[in-house]
Amino acid sequence: MNKFSALLLSFFLSMSMYSQIHELGVFLGGSNYIGDIGPTTYVAPNKMAYGLLYKWNKTTRHSFRLSYTQSELTSNDLDSKEPSREQRAYRFDNTVKELAVGIEFNFFEYDLSKLDNQFTPYLYTGLTYTQYDGLFFVNNLTRYDSEHGTVAIPITLGIKTNLNSRFVLGLEVGARYTFADDIDGSNPTNDGLKNIRFGNTNNNDWYVFSGITLTYTFGSKPCYCVK
Repeated sequence: MNKFSALLLSFFLSMSMYSQIHELGVFLGGSNYIGDIGPTTYVAPNKMAYGLLYKWNKTTRHSFRLSYTQSELTSNDLDSKEPSREQRAYRFDNTVKELAVGIEFNFFEYDLSKLDNQFTPYLYTGLTYTQYDGLFFVNNLTRYDSEHGTVAIPITLGIKTNLNSRFVLGLEVGARYTFADDIDGSNPTNDGLKNIRFGNTNNNDWYVFSGITLTYTFGSKPCYCVK
């Protein structure tokens, strides 16, 4: 994760040169997986997720956002309502480490330079790079292949409000559509393991982060001018 840390640091330093309001804080919540193993409930966190995030509030309507989030992912066929999955009784555990960058759009005007209370729903999207363990199944048990990485598209909905002149509290749910289908071990990328693939190979894996964000604001008062 050294390259992730270096990228985060360089980004923070470069953004601090601009006279805008910045936010730096934490994410804490839960994660769940949607794919070829276990239930397909959209929001059903079963493992803790945590991370760091930074926002550069470019205007009152949008901000650039950089984050690092980490969590375990787990799912069990026995928790599914599909009889075929219950009978199969597969389960997997994996760890995802995600670096994401994108744009957060505010539905309402959101000016942190004002002292009064601010509130807005928001939508966030962008790109992520996710590291995870490539898995496969042998005799109903998962085996480790190698460390893999994939690009994913985050789609996050949330609401946020400033608690005072410095702290902002947010609540969000964000799904990640990945360009991988082996996070759960159902479709290993190793050609030597083709004969043990299962599930729908046309559908990629999803995972969801649900939780709260708490950020600290700093920086010069912006003018939000169109230049």
